[in-house]
Amino acid sequence: MTARHGYNTCAKIVIMRKIFKAFSGFLLSAALISAIAGGCVTTPETGRTQLMLLDARTELKLGADAYRDILKKSKISQDRRLTGIVRKVGWSIARVTGRSDYKWEFNLIENKTPNAFALPGGKVGINTGILSIAKNEAGLSAVMGHEVAHAIARHGAERMSQSLLIALGGELLAQGMGQNQRQRQGIRAAYGIGSAVAFTLPFSRSNELEADYMGLLYMARAGYDPREAKRFWARFARYSREKGKNSTPEFLSTHPADANRIRQIDGMMAQALKEYERSGKLGVGEEIMGTSKKRFVEVP
Repeated sequence: MTARHGYNTCAKIVIMRKIFKAFSGFLLSAALISAIAGGCVTTPETGRTQLMLLDARTELKLGADAYRDILKKSKISQDRRLTGIVRKVGWSIARVTGRSDYKWEFNLIENKTPNAFALPGGKVGINTGILSIAKNEAGLSAVMGHEVAHAIARHGAERMSQSLLIALGGELLAQGMGQNQRQRQGIRAAYGIGSAVAFTLPFSRSNELEADYMGLLYMARAGYDPREAKRFWARFARYSREKGKNSTPEFLSTHPADANRIRQIDGMMAQALKEYERSGKLGVGEEIMGTSKKRFVEVP
């Protein structure tokens, strides 16, 4: 999986470089061409080559700013026990990522929508709505490991880099091929649709599977049984079916279909179990919702 994805990524980068160099006289500065030429980096854990035009400092600032904005607009949970579980699992994951330079934060957000996110720099948010699906610490570690993996692998910055190249590529084609304004607009529209299906979305699906793999390793190293990840995604698939959220075909979806994701996780499990055997073996950890109706205690 890793070698094939890395090859495809580099091939696309090489093609894009050739396009930009051929049309560089139109729009691109020498500085931007230099950035494109040097924009290959390697993803941790998988060794996949990815395009990266956004510098790390800018990415971390964007992550911190976005996190502050989200927290300002959200209701932070005051349930001491549940927040404690989120932070316990979060720090367990953080310690095995190798990113001690991140300023990690973990917050539980009062929101019934089952969702979680991790922004650049280790800024993590967990919605209360996902806790019943997570069921236990290991299920929660599957979610958090997956989201943290997106941040560690810099998938957001990678997507921004791809979007920049797609936008520039469309403009260059429009300027180079369009004889008038109407033709140029038509070229931009056609290029955008084709790029979304053939270039942008496949990267997003591969990013999701890469985050699954990295997340499995993180949760296993943190001591949580990685087999619970498969059970979590099965529970999430069941929730999605019940809520009617599984109607978009995989080909046009930014996330892998649940059945495909579970099959992929099966293929990743052997390596994850090796990591688990070397860990402290916490199993599935504490049940999350079983005693969550204890006396309400505010978080200081």
